[in-house]
Amino acid sequence: MRKYNLTVLRISETHWTHAGQHRLGREEEENAPHMQRVAPTLSEEARNALVGSESSGSLIIKTPFKTKNVGITMNVVQYYALTNNSNDDNIDQFYERLQSIIAKFPGKNLTILMGDLSVKVVMNNSGFEDIMGRYGLGEENVNGERFANLYPFNKMVIDDTIFNFA
Repeated sequence: MRKYNLTVLRISETHWTHAGQHRLGREEEENAPHMQRVAPTLSEEARNALVGSESSGSLIIKTPFKTKNVGITMNVVQYYALTNNSNDDNIDQFYERLQSIIAKFPGKNLTILMGDLSVKVVMNNSGFEDIMGRYGLGEENVNGERFANLYPFNKMVIDDTIFNFA
């Protein structure tokens, strides 16, 4: 993290034991499986600015941070979404949980969604010009449609589609 000057890093598909680990969010029972799907790693600066945390199962964790601007919080939501092969009801429940977390944030706060949603969004941004650029991946998958619909509702932007990284 120091080498690249990162303050918040998302780790997915984690397998933590209880020894020597600091857990954010819910505590697990003594004999619970040693697995957590997503976890933040924080620099000292980020730990000092951390306001708290809220876990929504093992797939979503919210970590709010104080900013230098009084009254404005930076909410980092880290997630690991179910794949397109998962049960549709489970995928819908994931997106409903994600939406319920985002909906709790006051509009003036900064919200960053960070994670792997197993999505592909299209290059044709017709109807989505306000939230995405023209540099999607060509053919949209089911999770891509769910993902794209989440953003305009929350007045957010899909940043990976704004610039051509090819």
